[in-house]
Amino acid sequence: TGVQTCALPKEKVGQLFIVRPEALAGRLAKGNTHAVTKICKTIQKNIKKYNVGGVAMFSQNITTPGQITKLNKDLQKSAKTGLFICVDEEGGSVARIANNRKFKVKKYSSMQSVGKTGKTSKAKAACYTIGRYLKKYGFNLDFAPVADVNTNPKNIVIGKRAFGSSPGLVSKMVDAGIKGFHKAGVMTCVKHFPGHGDTKGDTHTGYVSVNRTWAQLNKRELLPFKKAITSPTDLVMVAHITADNVTGDELPASLSRQMITKRLRGTLKYKGVVITDAMEMGAIVKNYSSGESAVMAIQAGADIILMPQNFTEAYRAVCEAVRDGKISEKRLDESVLRILRLKEKYGLLK
Repeated sequence: TGVQTCALPKEKVGQLFIVRPEALAGRLAKGNTHAVTKICKTIQKNIKKYNVGGVAMFSQNITTPGQITKLNKDLQKSAKTGLFICVDEEGGSVARIANNRKFKVKKYSSMQSVGKTGKTSKAKAACYTIGRYLKKYGFNLDFAPVADVNTNPKNIVIGKRAFGSSPGLVSKMVDAGIKGFHKAGVMTCVKHFPGHGDTKGDTHTGYVSVNRTWAQLNKRELLPFKKAITSPTDLVMVAHITADNVTGDELPASLSRQMITKRLRGTLKYKGVVITDAMEMGAIVKNYSSGESAVMAIQAGADIILMPQNFTEAYRAVCEAVRDGKISEKRLDESVLRILRLKEKYGLLK
């Protein structure tokens, strides 16, 4: 599976990270977050040096269709191992391309409005349309569709981003959405496992817990994820929410071996790639260093660390953990193989 492209442990560790382009420009570590909109020598050097798995783009990185197409192309050209080039393009309020006036693409008011039609053909068509334009601009992975069931009226994070409040409806729409993206040749990442729809807080700012048991989650929140696993989705994103009635501790799901290895992999039989939610979010950075959280997530069973606050610190910590045996080479290889197999499937390995 082209695993020889990552012969050294350090090269393998790099594959476990998807970062903002600013992290490769060395800007985040210095506190200079000036947005990257084109490639520079530092980025070219660091893409090779760290052999990162992918890059995630945000509104500030996207100015015009020509600019983002060139940036994505230049990043791919500079990489030793083909990159996941990712974006949050859910359709609705979270759409980095559609909400930029320079892009003449079809806009959707929300995924809730698509869900309200009750027609899976509408969800498939919407995601196919989104996938088509993403592919045209050089993206290959969308952090979508949202598989949360919007059950808590006080929820400030999900709301209209979800297809609806009925687990049956959301399951059908997510399944159709995945098929739409795949038809367009774009990878899917369902989120936010084990379900962010019944929470009141926001993991962007700090600790958030959900008090449901596994049996309760199984009747509602988990249904769309179970459907997505059989679809099958390419990735599952694990949230930073704490489900202490499942895990018995205060750990966010993204750092919980009980939640990732035992439940998602074991009980739900998920064999694809597991990615954390952004590790620069408050729920993580207020309680753990970038290095600590990265090591804990890999030990818990995650394959990809998304956007650590300090990438070089996180990268070094995982390299050290592999060297010291805190993360076995076998464990590292499991994740790297999953990542490379997915890249190979989508033609990203040179």
